[in-house]
Amino acid sequence: MQIKNYIRDIQDFPKKGILFKDITPLLNDPIARKECLEILVKSLKDQKIDKVVGAESRGFFFGMLLAQELNAGFIPVRKPNKLPYEAISASYELEYGSDNLEMHIDAIKKGERILIHDDVLATGGTAKAVCELVEKLGGEIVQCNFLMELSFLNGREKIKDYPIFSAITY
Repeated sequence: MQIKNYIRDIQDFPKKGILFKDITPLLNDPIARKECLEILVKSLKDQKIDKVVGAESRGFFFGMLLAQELNAGFIPVRKPNKLPYEAISASYELEYGSDNLEMHIDAIKKGERILIHDDVLATGGTAKAVCELVEKLGGEIVQCNFLMELSFLNGREKIKDYPIFSAITY
């Protein structure tokens, strides 16, 4: 099965000039979704993971599945003012703007082994901000894990100090 066959291209979303990679067909197919999860888990080579950090919002889908499969906790990283408890924040650049991300201050205990997951590695700004949040709280990043990577945007360069895995590369 080719996971790429379950990714739909949407031209000019969220704004003109962007080719959006839509994962909803993948989410809708239980067999493709399961195979994708197996690929993401296999990339960890049986490493111990204490918590999975999922970036808002599409990183939540497979992030939660990974946490369940790995018997790990799940930490949502959200946009500003979406978390109910005290949070730390980091800013980041997107291919089409800038924003901030937040994580609860008690989400990670020092030394916990962390898997960071998001749906796409594009410019690397989001992933870099999430890495900063994890390290501020004392977490050890085991891997930055992505469903897909847009290699032409060179996002890997921003997080080159960490192990990186992408199930699909464009």
